[in-house]
Amino acid sequence: MAELQATAPTTPSRARFSVGDFLREYGILLIIVVLMIGLTLISPSFLTSRNLLNILNQSAPLAIIAVALTLVIISGGFDLSTGAIFGVASVSAAWLAVHVDPTVGMIAGPLLGLLLGVVNGLIITGFNVHSFLATLASSMVYRGIAVLITGGALIPVRMEEFAWLGRGRVGMVNIAVLILLVFMVAVMVLLNRTTFGRRVIAVGGNEEAAILSGVRTNLVRIACFGLTGFAAGLAGIIAVSRISMGQPQAGVGMELEAIAAVILGGTSIYGGAGAVWRSIAGVLLLALIGNGFNILNVNPFFKDLTTGVIIVVAVALSAGKKRR
Repeated sequence: MAELQATAPTTPSRARFSVGDFLREYGILLIIVVLMIGLTLISPSFLTSRNLLNILNQSAPLAIIAVALTLVIISGGFDLSTGAIFGVASVSAAWLAVHVDPTVGMIAGPLLGLLLGVVNGLIITGFNVHSFLATLASSMVYRGIAVLITGGALIPVRMEEFAWLGRGRVGMVNIAVLILLVFMVAVMVLLNRTTFGRRVIAVGGNEEAAILSGVRTNLVRIACFGLTGFAAGLAGIIAVSRISMGQPQAGVGMELEAIAAVILGGTSIYGGAGAVWRSIAGVLLLALIGNGFNILNVNPFFKDLTTGVIIVVAVALSAGKKRR
């Protein structure tokens, strides 16, 4: 009998459909669809190409940061410095645009963000500090640098050579949206189609196993933080180009919005699992909530309250999935 059991052909087991698993995987998309239907019924002006493109354009800087931050969280880290890097890159780009050249300013913003992100990665891996504490501390330093650059004042940048990035359009689509799409596709390919992407998932899933497999985990983490810094710098120059003004306090609270969008989309806060499209969905959900409350002319307090409750539910679902 034992031999029969050992030699009997095994029949492939069919995965049972589970409503709970389906909601955990695709609940964010269902919520977006329901919200869009509701807002369309409430306001006929919601479901127009102009309004939808405007939502995408306004969300582009946050979405760019969230896309890159996805890799940091999948690798098991957190980055609380993206808002401060956004601010430093904004004022640095504005200062260089005014005093040197607009093109130099636009190039310097993302590169400065990349440098600051790499510094974050070196601190975390070099001193073996938890990314939460390291980036919390570095965010204070970076915010201080932004104030030092400007002296606490605003830097007006009223130049056509600089404004095209944030205000220019190709047809009806803003250039900022096109940059977001290109960046999103590039990071999706990086995560899903390259060895580096598989190593990011391996580091977040089981770092010890990744080390035993020969993965240089410190380099992977540094690269993830560098990419996130680059994204924050890119988002910063888009924002300063849009409003033609460098502000040392730009991006305050943006790091929490980006983390909320990534977690809301369904990327695991424990690392090892996630997807770029989920973070984009999280950003869209936050944007639709804001747009909906504006249409309804509701007190902004309720927007923050609703967003907070949804994030708590998303974290609870993520924790429940981890226990399974």
